[in-house]
Formats: sequence, structure tokens, C-alpha cells
Amino acid sequence: MHTSFSSSVIPKYSLEQSGGKDNLFDIRIVDGKSREHPSFFLAPHRKDFYMLVLVEQGSSKHWVDMQPYTLKPDTFYFTAPQQVHVKEHAEPMRGIVLCFTDAFLAATAYQPIRTLPILQNPCNGHEMLLQAAEVAYLRDTMLMMASEYEQRPDWHNSMLQAYLHVLLIYLSRLYTEKFTAEENKPDRVLLKKFLGLIETNHAIHHEVAAYAEQLNITAGHLGDVIRQQSGKPAIAHIHTRLLLEARRLLFHTDHSIKEIAYTLGFEDASYFNRFFKRGCNETPLAFRTATRKMYH
Repeated sequence: MHTSFSSSVIPKYSLEQSGGKDNLFDIRIVDGKSREHPSFFLAPHRKDFYMLVLVEQGSSKHWVDMQPYTLKPDTFYFTAPQQVHVKEHAEPMRGIVLCFTDAFLAATAYQPIRTLPILQNPCNGHEMLLQAAEVAYLRDTMLMMASEYEQRPDWHNSMLQAYLHVLLIYLSRLYTEKFTAEENKPDRVLLKKFLGLIETNHAIHHEVAAYAEQLNITAGHLGDVIRQQSGKPAIAHIHTRLLLEARRLLFHTDHSIKEIAYTLGFEDASYFNRFFKRGCNETPLAFRTATRKMYH
């Protein structure tokens, strides 16, 4: 993996900075010709938007949260805001790339769209191998979106939001079929709310009680429901998200252990070291040393 380590926080880029025509929504048909990519694609970075990619032909290698993926034909790739990306090298690709932000989602009249599995991604997956009929359905739907986006007739945004709604439901059905049949049960509403709060508050709140207060329930009730709905204690979900962000920062930046601890809300670096070792079976320094030897 070819990358350089920055001494600053992992940068985050908007849709326009990443080559989009619009800062809220963008869709483009990629025809297999070489395309000039922003140079930051080759260094660790975050995107502030969702990215959905139907790959019909391609072989580039890229990384999402330290997990390598080599593009394969007839495969769908999907990522969410805040994940750390690195493109190892940019090979020509043929397919369709769709990007949209949380703000674009917020404008839709159907707000439960945010709870769909393809956006929640409870299994932390990023690729789905497709059957021929699935490729055809996704391609036809995305081509209609691309045509709408280029022509911009009356009620343009409303039509794009409607298409997006249909696309995300279809992808969520595929996601549920290919990853798990359990995560989309209606009795998991509290779990999804809890995980959403962790996503935005993991560096601020480390205790179950803080999340229970935001949800207007007791910590005991929250713990019981989360264990019932996920099979894991509520505190385990908080720790899992903290450890993911810690590994991202250790892998992709040159921040000191003390700086990373502070960034994640730990006032005591020694406690952060013990927390990380308990969760990962090695110290932060050992993790950083081993992963850089392995991947660089």
C-alpha cells in the first residue's frame, strides 16, 4: 500500500472537492477511460458523503478502514461518511458512481430512509457480489438517475430522491440477504438509535449512562434491550467504535499515543494504553509498528 503519514488530523473532503459537480448529490457513468483523480485519493482521507459504486469492469485496489479491496466485475461497493479511504492506484474502471450527503438524505420526505441496512451497515461490509439480474436492475435504476441528473427538468431533486429511495431499499434487501437476515427486524429500533448516537459521540461519551440520558431511558433498561437485540452488552458497542477510531488514527497518522488518547476523549494516556491492550491484545505502539511493517 503506497501512502504517506501525515502529522495532522486525517483530512475530510467534500463531494465537490472529490470531483463531484454538486456538493450534495452526484452521479456519473464511468466509461473505462483513464480519469484524473485528485491526488489526495492516494493518501489517507475521509469523505463527508456516502459513495455507492456499481463496478462492471475494474481491478483497482483501495482500502476502507484498513481493509483492502480489489475491484471485481459485477460487484457493488458502498462506503459511508467518516470512514478512512486510500486508493493504492487508479486503474480504468467501467461502471456507475453515485454520491450523496446526509443533507441530501435529510431533504427527503421519507425520513426512515436513514435506518435502511445499506446505510446503517451493521455488518461493516463494503462489497456485494451480484447476480446478472441484480446487475441489470441496479444499472437500469442508476442510469435513470444519471439521465435525470443531467437533464434537470422540473421537480428534479424530488425525482432524484424518489429514485434514491427505491435504490436504497433494493440494496438493503440485497444487503440483508447477503449479510444477515436479523439486523432489519423492527424490534431493533433502539439498537439503531444507540449505534447512531455512538457514531457521533464516541469521543465525548464513553459510558452507557450518557447515551441512556440522551434516549430518555435508564441505563439499566438500555443495557437490557441492547443485549437482547444485539447479543452484546451496550458498553461493548461503545468500546468497539472507540477501538476502530483508535486503529484508524494509529494506522493513518503520526500522532503520538498521548495525542490520540486526547482526541478520543481519554484524559490519561496510560488508561488509553490499558483500554487498547484489553480490546486488541496489544499496545497501541505494538499495533502501529506491526501494521506499518505489514502494509508498507
